[in-house]
Amino acid sequence: MRLVLPNPGLDLRIPNYEDLDRMDKEEGDDRLKWDNKAQYILTCVGFCIGLGNVWRFPYLCQSHGGGAFMIPYLILLVLEGMPLLLLEFAIGQRLRKGSVGVWRAISPYLTGVGIASMLVSLLVGLYYNTLVAWILWYLFNSFQDPLPWSQCPLNDNGTGFVPECQRSSTVDYYFYRVTLNSTASIGDSGGIHWPIVLCLLAAWTVVAICCIRGIGTSGKAVYITAILPYIVLAIFLIRGLTLKGSLSGIKFLFIPDVNELIKPTTWLDAGAQVFYSFGLGWGGLISFSSYNPVHNNCVQDAVILSVITGLTSIYAATVTYSIIGFRATEKYDNCINDNIMTLLNTFDLPEDNITTSNYEAALNRLNSSYPDTVLGLDIKTCDMQTLLSEGVEGTGLAFIVFTEAIIKMPGSPVWSVLFFVMLLCLGLSTLFGNIEGVVVPLRDLNVFPKKWPYELLTGITCAVAFIICLLFTQHSGLYWVTLFDNFAGSVPLLTIGLFEMIAVVYIYGIDRFNEDVEFMVGHKPSIFWQVTWRFISPLIVLVILVFYLVTQVQEELTYLVWDPSSKEFPSLASVPYPSWINGIIFLVAGVPSLAVPVYALCRLIFVCCKKTIVSEKS
Repeated sequence: MRLVLPNPGLDLRIPNYEDLDRMDKEEGDDRLKWDNKAQYILTCVGFCIGLGNVWRFPYLCQSHGGGAFMIPYLILLVLEGMPLLLLEFAIGQRLRKGSVGVWRAISPYLTGVGIASMLVSLLVGLYYNTLVAWILWYLFNSFQDPLPWSQCPLNDNGTGFVPECQRSSTVDYYFYRVTLNSTASIGDSGGIHWPIVLCLLAAWTVVAICCIRGIGTSGKAVYITAILPYIVLAIFLIRGLTLKGSLSGIKFLFIPDVNELIKPTTWLDAGAQVFYSFGLGWGGLISFSSYNPVHNNCVQDAVILSVITGLTSIYAATVTYSIIGFRATEKYDNCINDNIMTLLNTFDLPEDNITTSNYEAALNRLNSSYPDTVLGLDIKTCDMQTLLSEGVEGTGLAFIVFTEAIIKMPGSPVWSVLFFVMLLCLGLSTLFGNIEGVVVPLRDLNVFPKKWPYELLTGITCAVAFIICLLFTQHSGLYWVTLFDNFAGSVPLLTIGLFEMIAVVYIYGIDRFNEDVEFMVGHKPSIFWQVTWRFISPLIVLVILVFYLVTQVQEELTYLVWDPSSKEFPSLASVPYPSWINGIIFLVAGVPSLAVPVYALCRLIFVCCKKTIVSEKS
């Protein structure tokens, strides 16, 4: 039994196979095309491999038992990510349109899917380019020796260091106070931080120039932005492996805690990470695939990109944890040496009496002989596992953990420039897809006059985005970026992915889709694709979406703030969001998620009213 919902007029809305072949051969086709297959693959790789591969994936590995997280991630990459990736590739290549045009062609009631993708691409692009602005700030300041975050600044009198910096650390102070000058609350805007405004202007200017003619310009830039990060990661891996303690970090990453596999949250986070890793639901991949020749092997492309994405996540995590291992070892050695110095001074012992090799034995001996004296000393607990687990979440990984490790390397300015050039390339290559996912739907929706050139549309989009991004340049900008990061790409992406699969399987028709794939690549999709499209992938996405909503409703919404007056300082203080933030969350996550049913309902009402008016007139 095949369940396909009624869809009148479908054959009139989509080109037939003869039309596709003719369009493919005609020189006068006004639709852009890729110069070659490598350019297309590199663009997709650059879009999928973004900043999240450097900081989100390593953090999830750390919080879910290291290698234990990779098992569900790779399983769901195959069962959830790869089928939806091929679905987007194939439907874009078949219908030759962007995200709005594809879903509107399948059914006018599905136009909301394309609108939702456009909104998510815009919202994610806004905060993503703010991260690029921060990266530019660090890159500009890396051409100094010593690096500005390697030491605390002097106070106003010049008689000592700034107390806030002394109480925390040089890298924390430079990020939170110098770079962002953060307030202690999301409700306290603190005004505009002008240095970041200038960096943001530079970031949007670079994006506008690279995307000014769509894939005609971004397709050229991707040869640098997609390839360079792999070269820099290789350099960092080689350098990282030569650092003391790097293997400790890599072992921590790859030795699995199997108990994590029975926890639902591990599988839920793995499923959500697959969406982030592939850039599914943003509309960019559909647009990119629409520029392919009609007989391009999209099945092979989906498999290649899946393999590259999975391996790159592991590769980037390995590089990251070699640096984290080095940083943790440095802290561990400093902790031990401080304790040794305390014991030597207290008991008036010779310098070589206690060393790092016999520290534990000496401490136990002194503790058994002078328990009261040792108890009164400020002996710190030095635990390597705890140090390996510290400070690897989100932006802190790039702007605090890596920068702290870099200042301890010989020739630190060179390593800093390399690192932030890599992050810049990762951010820009993803933004090319975001801009494509906004501009093309705007053209399909006829928001702008058809006569306006693509260059003008791109310029207007980037200019409007820059103005909206001024929200993130306030002194409270960090907290707004965190809010958008947590909500703009979570529920909306899962919702879009679910509707996409339902639309193709049950509205467009899975049999028709199979015939389309056979026409394009020369053979029907295998049983693996059939089973995952019809049952497994929609079920996985639905379960993740439901569990995610349930857990979010049960938890109190909190965020981390930099507050020198809090008891937790220099650690970030966890505070609840103000009540008005729920309205912002609805705009960021709720509006894109509800775009599909709301648009379908509005169209249904419009059609019914139109029919009523026509019948009354007749």
